[in-house]
Amino acid sequence: MDLCSTVSTGIVIYCIVQFVRFIFADADFTLQWATWSGNTPENKLKGLVVWITGASSGIGEELAYQLARCGSRLILSARRVDELDRVKQHCLECTSLQDKDILVLPLDLLERTSHESKTKTAVQHFGNIDILINNGGRSQRSLCLETSMDVFQALMELNFLGTVSLTKHVLPHMIQRGSGSVVTISSLAGLVGAPLASGYSASKHALQGFFNTLRTELTEYPNILISTVCPGPVQSEIVKNAFTVGQESPTAVDQLHKMATSRCVRLILVGVANNIKEMWIAQQPFLLFCYLWQYAPTWAWFFTGMLGKKRIQNFKAGLDADADYFTNPKPKTS
Repeated sequence: MDLCSTVSTGIVIYCIVQFVRFIFADADFTLQWATWSGNTPENKLKGLVVWITGASSGIGEELAYQLARCGSRLILSARRVDELDRVKQHCLECTSLQDKDILVLPLDLLERTSHESKTKTAVQHFGNIDILINNGGRSQRSLCLETSMDVFQALMELNFLGTVSLTKHVLPHMIQRGSGSVVTISSLAGLVGAPLASGYSASKHALQGFFNTLRTELTEYPNILISTVCPGPVQSEIVKNAFTVGQESPTAVDQLHKMATSRCVRLILVGVANNIKEMWIAQQPFLLFCYLWQYAPTWAWFFTGMLGKKRIQNFKAGLDADADYFTNPKPKTS
């Protein structure tokens, strides 16, 4: 076999391997590579001070548990103090952390005038903040024309302005030290338009634009990571707490078709440990949509329109609009 044939065979084999990897992937190629050969969260995040907003449930709660197992010191924030205490107690019972290693710091992202004092409290308790994880927020489940402007304003106030406000108070401490990480949980809806989530999607698009710009403004601080995380459907309470118009609150939605929260959080922490600036975390076919929107938007518009139509029809019929697009959703039961 001559050299040309050998090279051609090698290229074909490489393409086949990458194709198979992609079929079973649940994260973008950069993040996948980091999970196989990069730094581990256990080695890179041990002893660091991590402030988590939205830490009382869902992704935020799981972040607290996995970071505690990594040996990180935690600041847990949300509005529900009793739930934060529960999360803290579980962290203490399952790890070697001491009471002083976990600070419960109640926080309402809408009360922006309190963010400066909350930040001072966090810094005074631990001396510094190594990582801020902006996870707090709320979703939406309603058609645009049936959604009031108050809902759009509330989504922007909470998801966007609340996150920006807290970041602006924490970031100066990181700049003073010359290091730190600001990790923001965005969404695939921050990259593409999600039917029934016009306001939510807009707030996440706003976060993408803000943090992409902030990252470029901080190029003289190479040790400060600005990272955005774009998960697809993940098992959490964000659907339960969504703004809903025209349909009952989806408290009984079957989430088995969604990515497990533990897997999503593990990928997030791997990305943080390896300084990844943007992470796409989703099972197929949602991950494929990300690449289509990035590299083949004409095809992306075609498939998004087709599947979006089905999702809206399910919603209007009282079916589970969040069910897998490629299965037949069942009517909700009370």
